[in-house]
Amino acid sequence: MTLTQKNELISKITTMLDECINVEPAKPEIQAMPTPEQPLEMLTVKECADLVSGITEHTVRQLIAHNKVIHVRAGAGRNGKILVSKASLLRFLGIEV
Repeated sequence: MTLTQKNELISKITTMLDECINVEPAKPEIQAMPTPEQPLEMLTVKECADLVSGITEHTVRQLIAHNKVIHVRAGAGRNGKILVSKASLLRFLGIEV
């Protein structure tokens, strides 16, 4: 098999896989910012876990890692404190604010 034939075969296989998979790029979920009459309250990961019984700090960190809740990192690098929007967390969990 020549190099040209190998490249054609790889191209055909790639095209077939693309058609089978039909992958769409993941779109980040956009959440509405709080209104002026609804003040923005930020909680630490530990406070989030304490606020809602049944979720752990690990669960909150997973929600942050998958961008399911609005969050910011206060401070530089790995040692910065993660702050989560209380309204965003409660909205994601289906709890009325």
